[in-house]
Amino acid sequence: MFSNRFNRPVIHFGRLNMRTTYNDEDDILVLHLSDKPIKREVSQDWNTHISYAEGNTVVVIVVIDAAALWFILHFIATSKKLGAEIIRLWVAASDYAGDIAGDDKILARVVDTYRRIRNTIKFLLANVGDFDPATDTVPTGQMLEIDRYAVGLAAQLQTDILAHYEVYEFHPVVASLQMYCSEDLGGFYLDILKDRLYTTPAKSLARRSAQTALWCIMQAMLRWMAPFLSFTAEEAWAVLGAAGKTPAHTRDSIFLDTYFAFVALDRSQDRPLDHSSDNDDTDTLLAKWARIRQIREAVNKAIEVLRTDGQVGSSLQATVTLTLAPDDHALLASLGDDLKFVFITSAVTLIAGDALSICVSVSNGLKCDRCWHYSDSLGIDPHHPAICPRCTCNLTGSGEHRVFA
Repeated sequence: MFSNRFNRPVIHFGRLNMRTTYNDEDDILVLHLSDKPIKREVSQDWNTHISYAEGNTVVVIVVIDAAALWFILHFIATSKKLGAEIIRLWVAASDYAGDIAGDDKILARVVDTYRRIRNTIKFLLANVGDFDPATDTVPTGQMLEIDRYAVGLAAQLQTDILAHYEVYEFHPVVASLQMYCSEDLGGFYLDILKDRLYTTPAKSLARRSAQTALWCIMQAMLRWMAPFLSFTAEEAWAVLGAAGKTPAHTRDSIFLDTYFAFVALDRSQDRPLDHSSDNDDTDTLLAKWARIRQIREAVNKAIEVLRTDGQVGSSLQATVTLTLAPDDHALLASLGDDLKFVFITSAVTLIAGDALSICVSVSNGLKCDRCWHYSDSLGIDPHHPAICPRCTCNLTGSGEHRVFA
């Protein structure tokens, strides 16, 4: 009689199937591996190789046919080629409650996932290179609104990730992290942030606010990925440690530390953020920017039409006119001049109306050599004829004033 103590679902790797069964009476664990469909009983006429390995009290019998052995050797060769980190990520991304699938195409997608996560970490590391968290951190109440939104979104995601870890569900964590890197960061926040990181004065509040948010996100991300991308997390942690940016007692390894503690998004004070309880300020901020992102996606689709027709290359070549319902009009108008940075366009005009309507046209301005925005005021400063007034202020003045983005 076979119990369910060791019985697991069938695992598929290419054409390889595996099932484990356990005999309570004799304490025998049988691993059946074959390229044939696995049944409850092992067929006696298979050309099998049987090996025995005795553990504490359980005798393990491995039943392998010739074709299955070939697939095992192929998997070992693939593991050596891709490395342990990729195989570990594949395992973490697999739902062990069902059948496990794996082949060269699936592993190629895992490699793409790893590359996305790694490149995100590289971007974060590069842009906090001149940031000292001990002296340059901007208090939450002084951070730009989109930065507080990004930190709040990361805190919300951490709550979900830790809930999955509590019940040993790794594949939702991998899926959430991949989506976060590609959609929330790469497709939105980091895309918008590049202008502020690269064009505002190095020590300005606008740039330090962005770096504070990136620092919080990176600290959290390294801890999220450490259980299944341990080598990558340790390497990034070592880079921070070499710069003296990690606590002395955890400098040797990220696994000596605990999960990152976010602070509340209340503008009046910095206090621990607990997403298990209601936080009206955080929820309002997340809802506000969720709607802004929806409108932004619609604007991007309209710009893409012009790009397909060859009228524009970069979105900065576009000028956008939006007709909006009262609520959406008030929402976008609250961002003021920072709205164009959110849409990554050179100009945005808002018109009150009944429903969302988008009109995109090609900008008539000249391209700034420094920030690549198109401006009608290019060349006003004779000392800097090729750059816009905003860049002139950032280079020689006190720097532009940003509030929202």
